[in-house]
Amino acid sequence: MYLTEQYDYKKVLFFFEELSKIPRGSGNTRAVSDYVAGFAREHGLKVVQDDSNNVIVYLPATAGFEGKQKIMLQGHLDMVCEKETDCAHDFLSDPLELYIDNGKLAAKGTTLGGDDGIAIAYMMALIDDKEAAHPEMELLMTTDEETGMYGAHDLDKSLLSAKYLINIDSEEEGYCFAGCAGGLRQDITLPVKKNEISGNGYTIKLNGLLGGHSGVEIHKNRLNANKTMARILFDLRDKADYYLLDIQGGKLDNAITRDCTAKIVSDLEEDEMKALVAEIVKILLAESGSYEPQMSLSCEKYSTGTFSCLDPVSFEKLLYILVQAPYGVQRMSADIAGLVESSLNMGVVRLNEDTATIRFSLRSSVTSYKRHMSDKLTYLAEMMGARSTTEGEYPAWEYRKDSFLRDSYVKLFESEYGKKPNVCVMHAGLECGLLSDALPDLDIISIGPDMSDVHTPAERLDINSAVRVYRFLEKLICML
Repeated sequence: MYLTEQYDYKKVLFFFEELSKIPRGSGNTRAVSDYVAGFAREHGLKVVQDDSNNVIVYLPATAGFEGKQKIMLQGHLDMVCEKETDCAHDFLSDPLELYIDNGKLAAKGTTLGGDDGIAIAYMMALIDDKEAAHPEMELLMTTDEETGMYGAHDLDKSLLSAKYLINIDSEEEGYCFAGCAGGLRQDITLPVKKNEISGNGYTIKLNGLLGGHSGVEIHKNRLNANKTMARILFDLRDKADYYLLDIQGGKLDNAITRDCTAKIVSDLEEDEMKALVAEIVKILLAESGSYEPQMSLSCEKYSTGTFSCLDPVSFEKLLYILVQAPYGVQRMSADIAGLVESSLNMGVVRLNEDTATIRFSLRSSVTSYKRHMSDKLTYLAEMMGARSTTEGEYPAWEYRKDSFLRDSYVKLFESEYGKKPNVCVMHAGLECGLLSDALPDLDIISIGPDMSDVHTPAERLDINSAVRVYRFLEKLICML
């Protein structure tokens, strides 16, 4: 018996559990790509597996559906690899440790990978189902979505010819997404110099922030640990003389950073330094405690000696960039109430031997404003003598006024649930933008089961919702 067997339907959750045994972080997708491609070949299906580890499975129509329009299902094979600070999990080798928490599937100490493992599990269940009824289908499983949609970028789109695309990369049952923001990744790289400084070494740790998806949760007033640490260092600068030895925060540009650690060197004694940091903690808790209830900030002396710290000019340049770089929601949509139009996230900060690197994720449903945000970061970088580079740009998926697929979804939803679904546009980026850009006649929607806190170790997949959405999907593909 497997963990979710009593809740399962047509082995959807079984396949999700099997996927969870395979390490599949972004950039480490060969094993999971081989697994799903081999699974499809074992079922006698035509499979294309490319050099980027993308997989396309061609599923013939079942009896009675031969004349129907072809449908594509699409999701991504990779997952975000985040874990609790004290978790020993190795994402390169260890299987996820799944457990059930009040009707929701979770992983011990790590992200779950429901984003987007549930889409792959749906496709595997469809392949495996000997009783399935459906038209001809293309099952597209892409790679490295979470780090720049590189698989979808590299994909040979001429291998696809479906009329309809159902993307399964959304996290709210009852929502039919019909458009999304475009985005890009941007790095600022600052050359730095260091001096040997003698004094007391202190470690300042900020952790326990909620974090989250930098598209879905960017509007929720959650603190970004990198920006917050910049605030701490800035405020401390007026209270004490110190030198910056190190700063490290975040792992992914598209996750709101939960933890950041800085190391400083000062002549102040431990009691004095701790008292100054405690003052800053008090201010931060007063400002943010209601929406960051688990926030923790500590300061500990770890050594006295001589350290290689940033020279004053390099420190001021780095701190200026960290403090002045915009973060969070930049503009709300003028056309759709409540929709974030443009945002950016400072996802990663790294101080290396001779450079400091700051990585951002930019999102916007308006291409010109996305470029404007990027230009602002470039301008800031150049003023500080830093270099700015961009990569992984993907277009917005624009809302279509007329959509037979969307109308069919709405009709079926009202019939099944007795209420209207939410048809909307999301601020998060989806591969739909790249696919619609290459295949402009493709009619697209994005759906998915209820998930929460994706891109964090608190990620949860609602088990009953996962089953309901698959049952709904079965009916939807039969009515098109």
